[in-house]
Formats: sequence, structure tokens, C-alpha cells
Amino acid sequence: MTDMGKSQEFEGKTLEIAIKKAETAFNVSRETLDIKVVCEEQRGLFGMEGAKPAKIKARLKTKASS
Repeated sequence: MTDMGKSQEFEGKTLEIAIKKAETAFNVSRETLDIKVVCEEQRGLFGMEGAKPAKIKARLKTKASS
């Protein structure tokens, strides 16, 4: 079980994958999460994916931030 008041970091090959991991971890939809991008993915040599993963911080939205 996650501590719903604290943010957690998630990584993925793309921002979309990192966000999906956050949705799964919190068991909620994207609309109920506060998401901050820590860094976007960086492609490798010749545009290959995964040279540097995307990283986000996510937490449940509070009533005040809705």
C-alpha cells in the first residue's frame, strides 16, 4: 500500500510509460494525480529509445488542488 500524501518517483522509456506506472501504483486515473516531470526521456545514438529514461514525481491530488 502506498502513502497517499507523499509523492513517489516513477521511470519509464517515455513519459507516457512513467505516468502509466504511477496510475497503476496508486490505482487511480491520471486525472486524480498531480504529476511533475523531473526529466524527459533522452534518445540514444541515432534516435534509439531508452538512453535516459523519463522520470516523474506523482501524488494524489488534494481537494485544494482539484
